[in-house]
Amino acid sequence: MNNLALLAQAIVAISIVIVWVFRFDNIVKEFKQYGLSDLTRTVVGSAKIILATLLAAGIWFPSLVLIPALMMAFLMISAQYFHFKVKNPWQKRVPSLFLLLLCLFIAAVSLNLIV
Repeated sequence: MNNLALLAQAIVAISIVIVWVFRFDNIVKEFKQYGLSDLTRTVVGSAKIILATLLAAGIWFPSLVLIPALMMAFLMISAQYFHFKVKNPWQKRVPSLFLLLLCLFIAAVSLNLIV
């Protein structure tokens, strides 16, 4: 697999863990701002941690990468939607946009669309 894709997988996985574990108080505030329930936050957080774990494991087992990358991309598109819905400033939208682009890049490499 492409070394840049491996780096992208590590960046996505580490970023998700940092945000959802070490900055969880910020996540709680954001989900309240979006009008989403605690259950929704728990499901999204669990999904992101699982997908991040699979992306990290995909560094050694490339067959694990495609589906988690696409699912994480979907979650990042959803994050973009909610940022726009509540009219968050651009700087709050950039992290999920960057992770979305990384996930699409990872998926493209996994599909051999980018060598």
